[in-house]
Amino acid sequence: MVLERARDRARLRALPPPAADVTPASPPARRAALAFIFVVVLVDVLAFGLIIPVLPHLIKGFVGGDTADAAFWVFVFGTTFAAIQFVSAPIQGTLSDRFGRRPVILLSCLGLGVDFMLMALAQSLPWLLVGRIVSGVASASFTTANAYVADVVPPGERAKSYGMLGAAFGIGFIAGPLAGGWLGAIDLRLPFWFAAGLALANFCYGWFVLPESLPPERRSTRFDWSHANPFGALLLLKRYPQVFGLAAVVFIANLAHYVYPSVFVLFADYQYAWGPREVSWVLAAVGVLSVVVNAGLVGRLVARLGERRTLLLGLGCGAMGFMVYGLADVGWVFLLGLPVSALWALAAPATQALITRAVGPDVQGRIQGALMSLVSLAGILGPAVFAGSFAHFIGDDAGVHLPGAPWYIAAALLGVGLLLAWRHARDDIEAPADIAKAVSKS
Repeated sequence: MVLERARDRARLRALPPPAADVTPASPPARRAALAFIFVVVLVDVLAFGLIIPVLPHLIKGFVGGDTADAAFWVFVFGTTFAAIQFVSAPIQGTLSDRFGRRPVILLSCLGLGVDFMLMALAQSLPWLLVGRIVSGVASASFTTANAYVADVVPPGERAKSYGMLGAAFGIGFIAGPLAGGWLGAIDLRLPFWFAAGLALANFCYGWFVLPESLPPERRSTRFDWSHANPFGALLLLKRYPQVFGLAAVVFIANLAHYVYPSVFVLFADYQYAWGPREVSWVLAAVGVLSVVVNAGLVGRLVARLGERRTLLLGLGCGAMGFMVYGLADVGWVFLLGLPVSALWALAAPATQALITRAVGPDVQGRIQGALMSLVSLAGILGPAVFAGSFAHFIGDDAGVHLPGAPWYIAAALLGVGLLLAWRHARDDIEAPADIAKAVSKS
């Protein structure tokens, strides 16, 4: 009898359990791990934010000061970065499923630190572009951080934890560009050196502090090339019907989000004559509101409403906020839409929590990599959709003068996302263990 029980326990340990059955880490260990992951995301976002104000100026210097040429190369840099992430994110996710989260996160931090140094030393446009490509390859921490949270946090608490990661993004995108602008006024290359220092400090901190969240018995048995390419990763999503529907929501929501970097500055200048100072204050307000929603509201609302209704509320508020932006013919009306659209930040943590419920721990990295590929694809398509529509509807050939058209398109996209979420989001999602095992062995 004792031998039979021992064999049964051995067989159970050999099987990757579904996400709902994962034994979570103890509360103190979980808090310490989540604190580090928060710091990793915050520092990485700060590092990326530092170079936002200076990268276009550095590019402009390499093309002889011509603004039109610089604008073209800024587009090339942005599209290339998104395309590289589209390809590399599933590879990083698959690596983390096979070898664990810790080495992937640490290599990401080290790679970014070295790459920012490379960009700081760049003496030509091709050199700088190579650095940007390496950044796209190395920026794995966001994908793996989401998988890490799914490893250590019980399903019912994940939305709150993802909200805290969202708050880290908000803080980073407030403080990073502000610090980058201040440092860039001293020297255009100084923000790159500072970003390199942050990334390398992150690597050293993680080397001594970060524990592994995915034990060997729960890892994929081999590196799965069929799911490490972006198209194979997207096919993996189809094995989980509810995840596939929610992944469509992720893509649509991120596509809608690209209305901000694509047209906000140009729209604000055209419609309200806002200059850099006014724009920076509005963007700072957006970041502050995002932090408040992610850190203060996500956990409370999910506890009261559940992930599904929180997701629907967030998407609905985002669509209404974009409609206000499109209709606003004066600046103060546009500002009224800020707190409404800020509630859209409820949607992403709720979506992530629902997705992580539906898959086992041995495929979390691959699923997160597939989702990041969709985010990158949105980054490739978004600027063309929104900048193109803005240019068309303010041009002389437009049948109707409609500067707010990009905001209406974004609102319509979130409306479609709301319908998809209504159909596919369920609070009782659990990982189908048979599929998880089949995927792990395939």
